[in-house]
Amino acid sequence: IMQILNQLFGQAGSCVEGINAETLIIDVRSPGEFSRGHVAGSVNIPLDTIEQHIADIKQKNEPVVLCCASGARSGRATRVLRANGIDACNGGSWVTVNNAKLN
Repeated sequence: IMQILNQLFGQAGSCVEGINAETLIIDVRSPGEFSRGHVAGSVNIPLDTIEQHIADIKQKNEPVVLCCASGARSGRATRVLRANGIDACNGGSWVTVNNAKLN
């Protein structure tokens, strides 16, 4: 089951080593959660609105790393973006992504 989930959603945190200045980091938590802490330079697009932003995300033409509190919501968002032809991966927790960005 885990192998299937990893294929569908990407293993949470597996792409954080590749984060660089060109990476678009999207935090899919609620605005309230985002305001209490987030990765510097990340964009807040709550999971329930991600489909409304697909055209904007495609326009950026950058690799996309998604994050949330645990990796569950960012996994769902990753699947939505990939289904729409966007190179996206699940970074997992925003803290994990933040730590990777700082290193």
